[in-house]
Amino acid sequence: MNDVNQVLIPHSFIALFLPKGRQRPVESRETIAARYDLCEDMAQMLIEHARTTLFALGVTEEIVLDRVHQGLRGEGSGLSESEARWVILRLAELLGWAPPQDKPVCE
Repeated sequence: MNDVNQVLIPHSFIALFLPKGRQRPVESRETIAARYDLCEDMAQMLIEHARTTLFALGVTEEIVLDRVHQGLRGEGSGLSESEARWVILRLAELLGWAPPQDKPVCE
């Protein structure tokens, strides 16, 4: 059995590939699964960085998330704008922090 078929992709991530008014994603399941793996791995890798930044700079959790988000939105990140936003929401969820005010919570 293919490992990709066993990955449970959250609805909040699949929604990134659903154009308004459509019910089917514009990308294949394999593509969405690969992008999800990348984004989930990115959120997991950023946990320690976010904690360290919070402690070292003495800023708020929201400022840490905003700074990380700015970095993810940069050209070299390899993420789309919607993927970068999803990673930040997932990172907040993993850390037990409140999501940034202007962004909805991941499902």
